[in-house]
Amino acid sequence: MLPDGYSEVAPGKVATVVTCLEMLERAPLRAERDAASWRLRHVQRPEAAWYRGLYAYVGVDWLWFSRLALPVGELERIIRHADVEVYALEDAGRDEGLLELDFRTPGECELAFYGLSGALLGQGAGRWLMNRAIERAWARPIHRFWVHTCTLDHPGALGFYIRSGFKPYARRVEVADDPRLLGLAPRTSAPHIPIIEAGTSG
Repeated sequence: MLPDGYSEVAPGKVATVVTCLEMLERAPLRAERDAASWRLRHVQRPEAAWYRGLYAYVGVDWLWFSRLALPVGELERIIRHADVEVYALEDAGRDEGLLELDFRTPGECELAFYGLSGALLGQGAGRWLMNRAIERAWARPIHRFWVHTCTLDHPGALGFYIRSGFKPYARRVEVADDPRLLGLAPRTSAPHIPIIEAGTSG
């Protein structure tokens, strides 16, 4: 019998605590480092293969998988929508970051995806990219900018969003199939999150 407050997570699944955050007015931009080698490129009508490649590259260590599981047509309907903006962060000519802003709900912008490759972590590129996200989100007539992060994400992500001006407003629990067991991510990805398969004894 499980202790009070515990719920069993089936083998083959991953569980995460999701925190939802919002910004109800434009937050001041925080100090950023010089971006001599960084460039933000707006990708018009992204190809699914390019998008999935960058999405997987940026998100492999954090088990990003939702967009990898979508059929190509469904994915392209989202990322090519007139109210969805997709950007690549270039570093010395190579795509090393992903920013996706979703304006499909009138008056709102969702920071749908935001991430950097491991090559740029700790260099100030995250702050630089967040400042660009805030500028572009509030360039449209919105009253709410929101995002969600989870415990599968980088351990500094939640604090980073709060320092950027987002305020937590809800907490949820998500249970999903482990993407490594579905072939959507390498089995070696996210080694800090162990794979638990059927037949594992406890």
